[in-house]
Amino acid sequence: MNVQKNDQKRKIRFILRYQWMIRNLPFFLFLAFLAVLYIYNGHYADRVVRDVGNTGRELKELQYEYKSLKSEVMFRSKGSELAKAVEPFGLKELSSPPMVLDDSNIEASK
Repeated sequence: MNVQKNDQKRKIRFILRYQWMIRNLPFFLFLAFLAVLYIYNGHYADRVVRDVGNTGRELKELQYEYKSLKSEVMFRSKGSELAKAVEPFGLKELSSPPMVLDDSNIEASK
């Protein structure tokens, strides 16, 4: 008789536990959803940090390229370098200042 009572108590406890779990199932699902959201947020943050690092490296590369091209343009636009560059075309630097041409008709009409 004692064994039957124990079996009944066990069944009742099991049923109560099962009912408790069924009643709290939405809460457990909510906790599972929060866990998935937390994991996703961690992965997203890692990806954003990697993208920021890559963009920073790209920016530095572009800055170096800009500075090197700027210095090259400055070097090539010096007068002596321009003279060397146009020498094969037969152009030379002026040795005397340019001559100013006056239009005599303009002075006569005044």
